[in-house]
Amino acid sequence: MNTFQELGLSEEILQAIDDMGFETPSAVQAKTIPLLLEKETDVVSLAQTGTGKTAAFGFPMLQKIDAKSKITQGLILSPTRELCLQITQELKNYSKYIKGINVVAIYGGASITDQAKNVKKGAQILVATPGRMQDMIRRRMVDLSRVEYCVLDEADEMLNMGFFEDITAILSNTPDDKSTWLFSATMPKEVATIAKKFMYQPEEITVGTKNAGTKNVKHEYYQVSGRDRYPALKRLADAHPDIFSVVFCRTKRDTQRVAEKLIEDGYNAGALHGDLSQNQRDMVMKSFRNKQIQMLVATDVAARGIDVDNITHVINYQLPDEIETYTHRSGRTGRAGNKGVSMIIVTSSESRKIRTIEKIIQSKIESKKIPTGIEICETQLYHLAQKIHQTQINEEITPYLPKVEEVLNDLSKEELIQRLVSVEFARFHDYYKNAKDLNTSGGNRGEGGRDKVKHNKKDSTRFFINVGARDDYNWMHLKDFLKSTLSLDQDDIFHVDVMDSFSFFNTPNSQKDKVLETFTEFQLDGRYINVEVSEKAPRGGGGGRGRRKNFGGGGGQRSDRKKFNNNDGGFDRGKKKRRDSGGGKPSGFGRRSRR
Repeated sequence: MNTFQELGLSEEILQAIDDMGFETPSAVQAKTIPLLLEKETDVVSLAQTGTGKTAAFGFPMLQKIDAKSKITQGLILSPTRELCLQITQELKNYSKYIKGINVVAIYGGASITDQAKNVKKGAQILVATPGRMQDMIRRRMVDLSRVEYCVLDEADEMLNMGFFEDITAILSNTPDDKSTWLFSATMPKEVATIAKKFMYQPEEITVGTKNAGTKNVKHEYYQVSGRDRYPALKRLADAHPDIFSVVFCRTKRDTQRVAEKLIEDGYNAGALHGDLSQNQRDMVMKSFRNKQIQMLVATDVAARGIDVDNITHVINYQLPDEIETYTHRSGRTGRAGNKGVSMIIVTSSESRKIRTIEKIIQSKIESKKIPTGIEICETQLYHLAQKIHQTQINEEITPYLPKVEEVLNDLSKEELIQRLVSVEFARFHDYYKNAKDLNTSGGNRGEGGRDKVKHNKKDSTRFFINVGARDDYNWMHLKDFLKSTLSLDQDDIFHVDVMDSFSFFNTPNSQKDKVLETFTEFQLDGRYINVEVSEKAPRGGGGGRGRRKNFGGGGGQRSDRKKFNNNDGGFDRGKKKRRDSGGGKPSGFGRRSRR
């Protein structure tokens, strides 16, 4: 279908569409809207972020509910407060000519009392985050017993964020005969499970290929050493002078750190993560939409509410823990028919993940080189020349031109151009004239292999730590925990060997004092995490023993089993209790995960 008029929408909605300047429906809208208008059915719709999914379920819901009734008839669940507010505003725009429609946003970080008052006034549609909606249900502030239409938006992301139990509880408070519309960018097993559990013979709509990335996005990866990750980010930014990007980090700590370093280095950057207040987040997003911020450094969760169509680049400063999340990240660019680029910065140990991502997005990821200093200088020079050429003359400077010409009168055209360009060009040339090559090459030995980063054993210290496989660690989780806790580069932690109840790792000798100081009296949820220098080097390039008088929970003591969570840098309390970790000298056998 080529026009919205052909979809069967009401005159009120068509008038709003005309006001917003929408001309033709997107693929997901053309497939979904007629189906939802014609039938009372459950639907699973798979389409990438930025393809117009909000209108695909918003238009039919607005047209089907009874605006004269004040009862809640529509419920939309979304993963984050930013996305919740975005959907609410869009629905208000769509319904501007429908008299009596009231759409209320329910989300954390705002007064629950005020939200309850808005619901009591009569809200036909609630747009909510799962956590806050559960809170309001428990307090009996909302009545979902007459909901006719329920939307699970960004369902895969809600499940990734651990909302399965909340969604289950919320849906149990809605009628069995309602229509459930599930919208998702990917179709992992968890989404298939929720569809099977809560939906009856759903119609399936797929735009493109399941889990595949959008065709408007070009994918590239750059391989560097761990200590060169940040310099590589700067070079990628400098090589694209008009960049307007989202930079993704895995943890809130790294997000804040990278944003602060970019600001210190003179870039227009800002951070967006869960530790910011709602007011701070709103200010950051306002600055980003106004392009006062050109590089927005964000966590995956915080970025779910970003709805900006002209983002030129997505930069994966670190890959996500769940590789499927890459699809959501890259979907931030290439929206509304625009072209975009998704860049990945990887170390040699992470390069194997590129093949996995290619299978998920069903697209080739091109290997590219980090630009050299000279290449960046050339790019900046040409960009400056184009900027000067395209600048419109301000007539208000005319009265001042005679004096300016008098000052510059002794310069030829060539000299004038050279001096004008040198004013801006000099700073890049001075910075990059002796810059080193950041590119690395080579692969790794697979998941159990080691980085091909050469470490000098004589210049490293071997450490013992009293956590291991019984605490749900493998070498990757332990390395991430150490990197985050010690604020070290990935390559500064190596030879990580995980045993049953203890582990070993190496750092350069220069980091020895920092490691010991950090883990002095270090506690996590009441448990001491002890680190000591091991007496022996790793065996066979990786294994190792170390002597210790007391480790783990101590002789016969028990402590809660913990599981490291890469997203927030902390531990989650597990359901089981860990076994006695014993004491005395650690043995050199048992389950072992090596890196």
